[in-house]
Amino acid sequence: MTRHFLRDDDLTTAEQAEILDLAAELKRDRFSVRPLAGPQTVAVIFDKSSTRTRVSFAVGIADLGGSPLIISTANSQLSGKETASDTARVLERQVAAIVWRTYAQTGLEEMALGTSVPVINALSDEFHPCQLLADLLTIREHRGELAGLTVTFLGDGASNMGQSYLLACATAGMHVRIAAPAEYAPGAQVVLNAQAIASRTGGSATIFTDPVEAVSGVDIVVTDTWVSMGKEDEKAARVKTFGGYQVDSELMAHAKSDALFLHCLPADRGYEVSADVIDGPQSVIWDEAENRLHAQKALLVWLLRQP
Repeated sequence: MTRHFLRDDDLTTAEQAEILDLAAELKRDRFSVRPLAGPQTVAVIFDKSSTRTRVSFAVGIADLGGSPLIISTANSQLSGKETASDTARVLERQVAAIVWRTYAQTGLEEMALGTSVPVINALSDEFHPCQLLADLLTIREHRGELAGLTVTFLGDGASNMGQSYLLACATAGMHVRIAAPAEYAPGAQVVLNAQAIASRTGGSATIFTDPVEAVSGVDIVVTDTWVSMGKEDEKAARVKTFGGYQVDSELMAHAKSDALFLHCLPADRGYEVSADVIDGPQSVIWDEAENRLHAQKALLVWLLRQP
């Protein structure tokens, strides 16, 4: 049965750790594994604009000996003339894997059902699992063992990053906190899923509305843009709603003195994070951005190795 990576809990704790171990190896020796030599082609499809995802997958596929085929949905039949499942059946006869940055999670699920090659979620409205692999790799590089660490995500808890943090960190055995206004809480089912995973891994998943309480004594502080793609017309309202959740030096002072700061970028300095924090000594955002490359290469290698 073909393995796909559509959401963070598609991996067990052991599988997640195996991919992170492989990512660390590939970071030390970028060209040591080349399963796509030939070169084989990987289709990388974009419904949304991208910098880090586009570059990291294109470079990563080339590093693995393959050829990235970058497809814009606007210039393909996926723009509305053809279903995701039909597109997948066409692509599977020509490519080794499919990577899709899209809107609806249901589209990815449909594509995965219709293909015999791995499908990877490069971002959807509900989850951003490739980013979380990079974030966990970054945290592990700076703090060692993930299990037992406490991480707080602040801002839009219902965003793809908020929901992926719940699932990925619970899988890693971490204590994950989401700090968000009540109306922007993560999906109830996602919270239940994270708590069920945490009950098996020794972690926890907790929802807060008070940002100070949520960051008190934590090891890692994370935020993301308040205005995700497609939400631009809500900017004024969101800035007003999320104003108290800005990660500034005063809020960081409630975390551990050596707490890390992460942001998946692009960042809107002066809104979700102050410049002195994101550009300060606790910030590891550039390591985090680089680690998209290594984590995604490891993911591709791991998926291609599955029977």
